[in-house]
Amino acid sequence: MYALLFNLIFRRMDPENAHHLAFSWIRRAARVPVLRTFIAAVLAPRHTALRTEALGLRMHGPFGLAAGFDKNAAGIDGMAMLGFDHVEIGTVTAQPQPGNPKRRLFRLVADRALINRMGFNNEGSAAVAARLAARRSAFATTVGVNIGKTKAVPEAEAVADYVTSTERLAAHADYLVVNVSSPNTPGLRNLQAVDQLRPLLTAVREAADRTVTERRVPLLVKIAPDLADEDVDAVADLAVELGLDGIIATNTTIARDGLGLTSPSSLTAETGGLSGAPLKARSLEVLRRLYARVGDRLTLVGVGGIETADDVWERILAGATLVQGYSAFIYRGPFWCRGIHRGLAARLAASPYATLAEAVGAKAHKENA
Repeated sequence: MYALLFNLIFRRMDPENAHHLAFSWIRRAARVPVLRTFIAAVLAPRHTALRTEALGLRMHGPFGLAAGFDKNAAGIDGMAMLGFDHVEIGTVTAQPQPGNPKRRLFRLVADRALINRMGFNNEGSAAVAARLAARRSAFATTVGVNIGKTKAVPEAEAVADYVTSTERLAAHADYLVVNVSSPNTPGLRNLQAVDQLRPLLTAVREAADRTVTERRVPLLVKIAPDLADEDVDAVADLAVELGLDGIIATNTTIARDGLGLTSPSSLTAETGGLSGAPLKARSLEVLRRLYARVGDRLTLVGVGGIETADDVWERILAGATLVQGYSAFIYRGPFWCRGIHRGLAARLAASPYATLAEAVGAKAHKENA
């Protein structure tokens, strides 16, 4: 049914307009108590075997929604209703900004991929913080807050820009993510260099601790798949040195090597970050490298090219405690999480591991034995 809906309606629409339409339907459904309870019962049945503890938080499972879908914290309950075990909102910047000029989102249907150059379009951290403060949750779900640099702010003032967002949002976040890896904000990826990343992460950590005194807000950094291997190692070492809680691997890529021959060149030539199936191999490679470097000292979040329960299981075996998806949701629709959870529970039951926690990094342990 969803495939028919996608082909008849969504595929014929501008991708960004289709996103807004579908997201509005989800939000409206989540506002109706009886309807949202029914939808959650159908789409988000709980599997007790998948219960996960990560970042000091308890979740129904390991599979969450990556940042980018809900930029302004407008539909957290709706996404939880569909079965996502955690929802990462954002990217949020200190100042509101419209993002890049349209068109800025492109579907590569044959490659099961997206290209976006959205440019951190969002209402700003003050507005998002107010929305989170006023939120009355219909579902118990973990909320991550992903923060980035305002485009108009020069690199020299980036630290203060991130600190402003941290001070506004930390109290409302179950965990915080410093995004220095989007390709759509000029100069942002320069902040992944260790000499610039160290003072940024240190300042954000101090701001979170200063703002929220009754608990420790977990802090993660999200990195690009386009980093050289030695730079991945350097970020991993820095994260351990600074006592970060985790790393998200990975953001979108500026490479086009993973694309097939079926998408029109007019689309594959579009600038922006590529996500979806073509990112799968490199994202997994970065995750494996990170786990080899940090082991169990950090929580690793695997994202990039996640489509099936097999993909989630593979990331867990490679060292991810949590896994996120986004692009495949566009192509697979509202039953996606249900299928992921059912398949993952079946794979765990057929494995030699009693819990998902035992499975984290198991393939790496076996290879090193």
